[in-house]
Amino acid sequence: MLHKIEKLFDEQVRPALAAHGGGVEIIDFDNKKLFVKLSGGCQGCSSSTATLKDGIETLLKTTFPDFIEEVVDMTDHTSGDSPYM
Repeated sequence: MLHKIEKLFDEQVRPALAAHGGGVEIIDFDNKKLFVKLSGGCQGCSSSTATLKDGIETLLKTTFPDFIEEVVDMTDHTSGDSPYM
């Protein structure tokens, strides 16, 4: 499953995030939850929650409905160049 998710990220998610100076790393996959960490322009971005839930999570739940229930953001948004609280 992780291989399929990585492929989807490489083909669709990462290029979209990179266009805005951001990135995403898969940390873990457990009990139908995918744990990710955002980087670059996505870390500390006020739109990161929308990107994660409305973009990445929706795509994954649509593509893999039997395997993904939630995407969990493990990013430390309070550090970096442009943190939000």
